[in-house]
Amino acid sequence: MTGTNVLFDAPGPRARRISLIASIVALLLILAGAFWVFTLLAAPRESGGITLPGMFDGTRWNIFADPQVWVFISEGIVATLQAAAVAGVGAIILGIGLSLMRSSTIVWVRIPTAWIIEFLRGMPVLLMMLFILLIASTGAFWAVVVALILYNGTLIGEILRAGLVALPRGQREAALSVGMREFQSKMLVEFPQAFRQMLPIIIAQLVVLLKDTSLGYIVGYNEIIRTNINNLGSYYGNRYLFSLFVVTLAIYLAINLTLSWFARWLSRRTASGGGGRGRKAKGPLQPLDPSQAILVAEANAAARQSESRTPG
Repeated sequence: MTGTNVLFDAPGPRARRISLIASIVALLLILAGAFWVFTLLAAPRESGGITLPGMFDGTRWNIFADPQVWVFISEGIVATLQAAAVAGVGAIILGIGLSLMRSSTIVWVRIPTAWIIEFLRGMPVLLMMLFILLIASTGAFWAVVVALILYNGTLIGEILRAGLVALPRGQREAALSVGMREFQSKMLVEFPQAFRQMLPIIIAQLVVLLKDTSLGYIVGYNEIIRTNINNLGSYYGNRYLFSLFVVTLAIYLAINLTLSWFARWLSRRTASGGGGRGRKAKGPLQPLDPSQAILVAEANAAARQSESRTPG
């Protein structure tokens, strides 16, 4: 019995034939749907008694021959990356602080921190932006940045706490046995390992943070969507909204897919102990879902508590 059919029986000729037919039918349906969407967008349409060309007509894309248009688009890209960079650094710093406070042995530090984390995790990011903009009058940039720091900082804090909880208990015991205090053990022994272990998940959360900068559109921050769809769309007219939408989508995909690829690459590197390409991973890859890491932390914490209560 091989390792590939331990959990299920190998499909027979009839099952393989049905699977092949279903795959071909699904592929044909996908191609037919894509062709239908293409022809629908490419067809001319009537608007107010005027026949407008299809979405792929060259007259809907000629604005991109103007260098000034790309200057405006680049300003939106820079604004998005600037807000994401500042918020990302702030979220990591806040997450480190919250993870240390949340895992503290001091009750009056740990419990209020847990309340703060749950409150910030439950508040929508857009509501935070509007609250900061209206109450603190910080301006659109800082309303976006501070809201992203508060929300993503709490998630990164829980991710790092997951890394601390997942460490073997012997790490702390070994540090305490050589004369370190609790805080020294956590900062010098445990936290560096937890941060390295959870770094791919943190980067995945930063991808989410980058996408959430688009919410700055509502509070008046000139990120990519507001610059392209609102400002350029209003200036050049609705004729170019589709082409501006496609360019905006391509920019977001390029940035986010690059960061996602980097997160997957870093996950493989950290899983293999930072070795070469030919080294095999010593354990399972860390999940790139931040919410899954938080669930791991809560489950491990409950397991540790049950172990401590069980008499030896």
